[in-house]
Amino acid sequence: MARNRVIYQSEALFASKEYNSTGLSDHAQLHRVQSANYGFTINRQDVNQYGNLARIDSLVLEPPTVNFDLSYYVTNGFNERVLDFSVAKAGDTSDVQFASGHLSSSSGQNLYILTVPEGKDANLNKDVGATTNTVIGIGNAFLTDYTLDLSVGSLPTASVTFEASNILSDTTISGDAGITGFTGISSPAVNPENGESLLDLVSLPNATGNSHDGNYVADARDTLSALRPGDLTLDLTAFDTNMLTKVDGGGGSIHIQSASLSLPLSRTPIERLGSKFPFARVVDFPVNATLTVNAIVNTMEAQNLANMISGCGEGELREISVAMKECGGSTTGLYLTMKGCTIDSENFSSSIGSNKSVDITFSTQIGGTKDTTKGVFVSGSNVTLLPWE
Repeated sequence: MARNRVIYQSEALFASKEYNSTGLSDHAQLHRVQSANYGFTINRQDVNQYGNLARIDSLVLEPPTVNFDLSYYVTNGFNERVLDFSVAKAGDTSDVQFASGHLSSSSGQNLYILTVPEGKDANLNKDVGATTNTVIGIGNAFLTDYTLDLSVGSLPTASVTFEASNILSDTTISGDAGITGFTGISSPAVNPENGESLLDLVSLPNATGNSHDGNYVADARDTLSALRPGDLTLDLTAFDTNMLTKVDGGGGSIHIQSASLSLPLSRTPIERLGSKFPFARVVDFPVNATLTVNAIVNTMEAQNLANMISGCGEGELREISVAMKECGGSTTGLYLTMKGCTIDSENFSSSIGSNKSVDITFSTQIGGTKDTTKGVFVSGSNVTLLPWE
């Protein structure tokens, strides 16, 4: 029977360890996904000549642009680890740049969108030998942006954007969905050396609802469904004497309504003669991470902009931290620190009928993988071993 439609119920999203990964143990499911969008654009060069009004051909001179973006509820760092971010385990005192896995040269990851028969939950699909499953594969995907949104009345959400080299759809999936996962999937990856499609056969594990229900060793504590805005704490006290508003954390401090962290990793594709695809997509440095905070103003701070910009430098390095605690407040699900921050702007808004508000922008520059004084650092309570760990 023909399918009438596809909705979120029937889909599951997976990521691979590397672009040439094929086995079950080299893939993991992303959880709490809220949206996934993808597509491609082909740029062509028209060939015209004297004597013909219309073009005689249209050739592809540049590699196609494949885009993919997804959003998911932030929990304890599991999704970030699957997407090759560096997330320290709770209690780990080592500082590693959050984006270190994306700063070095690589050939990207593959992403897979599994679709099961209409009316069935992808996370509960146990149809042994089902042949009606389909997969969309995104090959050689490189992360270009990570954004974390925190606001009153909304669950903390992360949005991630990728640039990729290839996309394919596969309807020839076979195997026992309830036993061994999904097999016979064509790899969407291309060989970065010669630009040829790999077309290796890939196996995906069964889709589940939680990071503790996969085909790999897990910890019973990894059952977090989501983080609540009421359990979030944003510490701006390092800038208490550098702003016109009071942020000492006491009764006179500003009342934060929302915060957004943006970590852009724009990339430049490097091409060469003889290959249809880029052999590398390198990050454009320097990389600046920004944090934008919106708050209701309560008490002003005695400050003078002329004094704030005096001197020959920023002085001591300042830190901003965001603690996102699990339900109950006893365990921190995710802890984020921005080191080496500066304040870039502070804008006030006041009008009839509205609370006076302020928008503040902070920024830091991402340092090298061994730099522990500048950049973005993240730790999480997730302790589940990834399939390839």
